[in-house]
Amino acid sequence: MRFYIALWFAKIVNGLINLIDKSRGSNFAGEHAMKIDPQMVAHFKGIDPDRVLFITGTNGKSTTNNLVNHIFRENGKKVVSNLEGANLIYGVCTALIKASSLTGRVKADYFIFETDERFVPVIRRQLPAANLLITNLQKDQVQRNGDPDFIYRKLKEAVKGQNLRIFLNNEEPRARAFDEDAREAVSFGVARHSEAFRKSGSYVTMACPRCRHKIVFDYYNTDGIGAFHCSNCGHHSLAQADYTVEDVDFENRSFREAGEDFTMPYDTPYMLYNYSAAVAVAKEFGEIGPAEAAKAFAGFRNVGGRFEIMHYKGKTIKYMRIKQENPETLQTSINVMAADPNRKMVALGLCPLVDMIPHYAVTFYAYDCDFSKLVKSDVEKYFCFSNPVCYDTANRFIYEGVDPAKITIEDSEDVEVIFREIEEAETDNIYLITWLHTYEHMEKFLKKEGAVYE
Repeated sequence: MRFYIALWFAKIVNGLINLIDKSRGSNFAGEHAMKIDPQMVAHFKGIDPDRVLFITGTNGKSTTNNLVNHIFRENGKKVVSNLEGANLIYGVCTALIKASSLTGRVKADYFIFETDERFVPVIRRQLPAANLLITNLQKDQVQRNGDPDFIYRKLKEAVKGQNLRIFLNNEEPRARAFDEDAREAVSFGVARHSEAFRKSGSYVTMACPRCRHKIVFDYYNTDGIGAFHCSNCGHHSLAQADYTVEDVDFENRSFREAGEDFTMPYDTPYMLYNYSAAVAVAKEFGEIGPAEAAKAFAGFRNVGGRFEIMHYKGKTIKYMRIKQENPETLQTSINVMAADPNRKMVALGLCPLVDMIPHYAVTFYAYDCDFSKLVKSDVEKYFCFSNPVCYDTANRFIYEGVDPAKITIEDSEDVEVIFREIEEAETDNIYLITWLHTYEHMEKFLKKEGAVYE
């Protein structure tokens, strides 16, 4: 009876949220319903674990979830998912509440959920998914995790002996190491492409997840991911993953995978692993062939995703949103900017982290990143904003050799101030990087000002 009370209460709450404030609907109902029935997720009816997929990892899980859902729905599949990005158990519960009948029965072909890495074991105790996709496991959230391998160890404990089919990133050392824990391992990867690179001089290295010796990358397709091998135990990426993105053409926004030609919705290197994973999941989990998946790619737009191109008052703004809790996401944005040979403005808003109390300003990850190629590219000016991390951001550029005269600082996150500075740039090629929550304020401003999204 407790389950039904929680369910009916949550459905009323969802109805009120839709009338009052839809932005609070991602996990609010589930969080409060689970106070009534803490085992609520386990009590929904009609869910086959073989039809459940969890998508987890440090970076890329939201985009991969969005793309997989898009492919499945374009091919006539009914999917229950947490597309709002609430990836804890409350977000999963809210998605099931919305999709269920008044008796708690959920009718769907597939259940696909983005899940926080730390919460995979928590959610699986109530919803024993038989399928798991790991995008990557990288340095992240030091305030929570302490060391880069904390999540790796926790996830290893959670999946060992669980009879899972695991979709794993062939070229990310920690994700690759889960092949030994899977009932069935399906690897996805990306062949070397024109934006691949090597590192020299001083750079952050990685320890092998199996033996703790040095991982050697033959090249990187994106930061921390590429063909690799361990200098000691032999842990290595496969020469050819089960599903591999090949023949990447960034200029014409196309690639091939599983014998089919695909349109590239977003022509940035880090997106290629999301594409590869989605095609693998479509075929192996959804029985959707590559040809059918390719048709869906053409119409994909990553709503609420991490990269968008917009046109605003004569400027083309390439807007990248980063987690700001690990160096890989910032380095990836730096690489994208550095690869553009055209004159540009760089607007970088590294902010205090509003997470645990007290909130804090941490800029160490900017020193884990290599800015040298960006600084050598054609940058008209650097704009550092936010309160008060803007000064640390400016110092990072100065330490890299940037002339202070090319740096503008605004101790503010006021959207009008930010875009006034962008309007004053001579170049129309603008790169804007902020953390995720800044986007919510910017989106309202841009809509009001008539910005056009590609």
